[in-house]
Amino acid sequence: MSEKSNVRSWGAGAATGVGSMPGGDAREAAKTVTGSLETLPHLPELPARGPGADMIGRTAGMLVEVFAHLEPSGWRVSDRPGRDTRRARSWLGEDLDALEEFTQGHQGALKVSAVGPWTLAASLQLRGGEAALADPGACRDLTASLAEGLRGHLAEVRRRVPGARIVLQLDEPSLPAVLRGQIRTASGYRTHRAVDRAVVEGALRDMAAVATEAGAELVVHSCAPGVPFALLRRAGVTGVSFDFSLLTEREDDAIGEAVEAGTTLFAGVVPGVDGPLSDPAGSVMGVRTLWRRLGLAPGSLSESVVVTPSCGLAGASPAYARAALAHCVRAAKSLADNPE
Repeated sequence: MSEKSNVRSWGAGAATGVGSMPGGDAREAAKTVTGSLETLPHLPELPARGPGADMIGRTAGMLVEVFAHLEPSGWRVSDRPGRDTRRARSWLGEDLDALEEFTQGHQGALKVSAVGPWTLAASLQLRGGEAALADPGACRDLTASLAEGLRGHLAEVRRRVPGARIVLQLDEPSLPAVLRGQIRTASGYRTHRAVDRAVVEGALRDMAAVATEAGAELVVHSCAPGVPFALLRRAGVTGVSFDFSLLTEREDDAIGEAVEAGTTLFAGVVPGVDGPLSDPAGSVMGVRTLWRRLGLAPGSLSESVVVTPSCGLAGASPAYARAALAHCVRAAKSLADNPE
């Protein structure tokens, strides 16, 4: 196979985190991430702080003209912003303050993240308690609100870190289940109908357009089995972030086509929870094996692959989180130095 050159704003041999970090100290998290990941640092998420710092609450706080509050059953659409919305926005502001402090003079790539439209629709309840996913009109409204919120968020990041080349990551852990019709209804007895693939792709293409408008690159992250590589490639994403251990050979063709088209693979090869770490070269052995199986040129490996943890690090100890990020950097260097 011959591949397009895949050198992005982060360059070759890059590593990054997925998003979440342990603990509740925004300054400490920003210091760890920017200190460990010089090539592609990211804005940390700290869900241990509580509601509004979690993945769904954080993104709900970014929405424009759509508000949400927390019920025992999860996040639900509200008529007006309340305490939960204000808290989510406050946490995000604190995180941005910390990031700004530790990225003074930063001139490289910088990754920020939000929940994508389909995981948001599967997780955010309408007033009656059913997921927005059940209502095509609500899905369209959520997508439009998210797009507007992301425009504002990306502009704010650019204002705070003017030298950054922004990478927008959309977290879509529910995307494979949305496509397969596996999202359960509120009762738990049924599942929502599968969303048409063209509709799913269209909403993601809208997100790619938002990123392009802002001069950003778009990555979609999903740590679930069955990541739809071909659909994401068609939607125009720059990169796909996934748990490498969940790949099967059934996905080989779609992955090969994505790489040939210039899509970067954010390969989650380092465990996201505490445990022993192999040597860096051992962590990326599976990536090298995949490359050989696909017949891809070894020299393209470090351009086409960014090394990451398998998922977020919120469930790890602070010491392990630091070690895991450092390990990702060394594993990425191993790919660059010895792609064979």
